Amino acid sequence: MQLPVMPPVKPMLAKPVSDVPEGELYEPKWDGFRSIIFRDGDEVEIGSRNERPLTRYFPEVVRAVLENFPERCVVDGEIIVADTAGNRLDFEALQQRIHPAVSRITLLSESTPASFVAFDLLALGDEDLTGVPLAQRRARLVEAFADVRPPVHVTPATQDVELARRWFAEFEGAGLDGLIAKKLDLLYHPDKRVMSKIKHQRTADCVVGGYRVHKSGPDAVGSLMLGLYDDRGVLASIGVIGAFPMATRRALFTEMQELVTTFDEHPWNWAAHEDGERTPRKNETSRWNAGKDLSFVPLRPERVVEVRYDYMEGERFRHTAQFVRWRPDRDPESCTYAQLDRPVRFDLATVLGS
Repeated sequence: MQLPVMPPVKPMLAKPVSDVPEGELYEPKWDGFRSIIFRDGDEVEIGSRNERPLTRYFPEVVRAVLENFPERCVVDGEIIVADTAGNRLDFEALQQRIHPAVSRITLLSESTPASFVAFDLLALGDEDLTGVPLAQRRARLVEAFADVRPPVHVTPATQDVELARRWFAEFEGAGLDGLIAKKLDLLYHPDKRVMSKIKHQRTADCVVGGYRVHKSGPDAVGSLMLGLYDDRGVLASIGVIGAFPMATRRALFTEMQELVTTFDEHPWNWAAHEDGERTPRKNETSRWNAGKDLSFVPLRPERVVEVRYDYMEGERFRHTAQFVRWRPDRDPESCTYAQLDRPVRFDLATVLGS
């Protein structure tokens, strides 16, 4: 492979802002695997945000690249997977695509096929475009990908701030998680937070059902595990909060000891639950970090905490929630899914066709 921009390349990043800035280029914020794809003739390499190759996990994307991309190019974008109805992004299904077995990868590439949404052009032919302003890169991308067909798409983009705000409100219903704003004269800066991202912010009152010990030692809390009661009155595991100063981690550890209980008396006793219920596992490990222990200490579900979150992925918070305040005035049994703000459904195909 001989391209003017060679792998690995760390993608350009975005910093969070509270509102949509004026006078920029706006794109939907896709919820997938950020990827930079390199094509040189018959050679294709898919690089991830952390520079690890994703090529082997998405053979259908490789085929689509060979059928749709210009002969020699480097393209920044997002690998996404839609739900079985094709109406909404499904990040959980996308996560399952990272599997060591070739047979499993082949099966999943057929049952949950991925698509690629292109949003920046880093190189075309022998031309390095990273030093070219965004407005020109966008025009070159649209021109070079004018005839592409699914599963390859070019992201919709607009300079109309009111249209962007409408996208922000509507596209969440298709599983997208906000907007990206880019200055029109922006050059491509790998691994630099020079774009802006605007994400939804909501709050919820959750039950604290357990904690994980911090990596620094056994006397500090790493994260608090959160739950909400479903329609059956079962406490479901929905996510964690974990961004605390070290002094707070140690204070939380001391505070939580009076609530420590056994698994036999805990609502997340997996042995007593039906298959498929959302409960943490005693010896669970991270699929992204094989050495990370996700086992937890069960707590009596008596404390309520208000957290800030962006949106839900299925029945769980998509990202780690943020601590807001304790709610001693709330009854844990009153913390149900009914309090959550559910976005209005929006068709993913409409977003891709925008």
